[in-house]
Amino acid sequence: MFLFYIATGIAGAAFFAQATSGDTPAAKLASIASHAPQMRLSVVFTLITIFNAIILGVALYALTRDEDPDLALLALACRIGEGVINAIPTIAMLILFSLATGAATTAASDVAATNVVGSLLLKVQGASVTVGATVFAVGSTLFSYLFLRARSIPVWLAWLGVLASILLIVMLPLEGLRLIQGPLAELMWLPALVFEVTLALWLLIKGVKLPVRQTGASAPSSSSASA
Repeated sequence: MFLFYIATGIAGAAFFAQATSGDTPAAKLASIASHAPQMRLSVVFTLITIFNAIILGVALYALTRDEDPDLALLALACRIGEGVINAIPTIAMLILFSLATGAATTAASDVAATNVVGSLLLKVQGASVTVGATVFAVGSTLFSYLFLRARSIPVWLAWLGVLASILLIVMLPLEGLRLIQGPLAELMWLPALVFEVTLALWLLIKGVKLPVRQTGASAPSSSSASA
């Protein structure tokens, strides 16, 4: 799910960027109209991320709830909230697509109003992504902390998750407020990307160590379960 979420998220963002090329709302709407297949694919991939976040949250909750059920539940709530927030840009994109494809038949007197609505929807789409990513970062911090406490994955990997997630918690609101832009806003995701890809491969290959209280008195403490 980690790898699938990353793949669908990147694909959706790439198709959306291609479909909305242009410097003004009018240019972006015109671009959407001329890149209808890319916009449709972007909507589909963004819709998938709603369920990605929820399914991944449930899976991570199952791996961490025995360490601290309250923190694990809070982290799960964050990932569910992330999934719900992901619905907002999906709705905005659907309305944008409807506006763009209907722009050709829009009366000249209504073009300005269409452009204003389009500009607002683009801002809603961007802001909801920032908010959803911040909620994701809080959930990721909690899950990484629980992995660190449980020592169920390598300590260095758990620490990477904690630090990468805290970095996003700090930086994402600054990006939303336009205090950071450009390459820095993209590079802040690199530690989290390295963590999630590495953790995904670790879970697929090694699994997680189960605490003694789960494996029973007769089972060795180093036994592991595949995630």
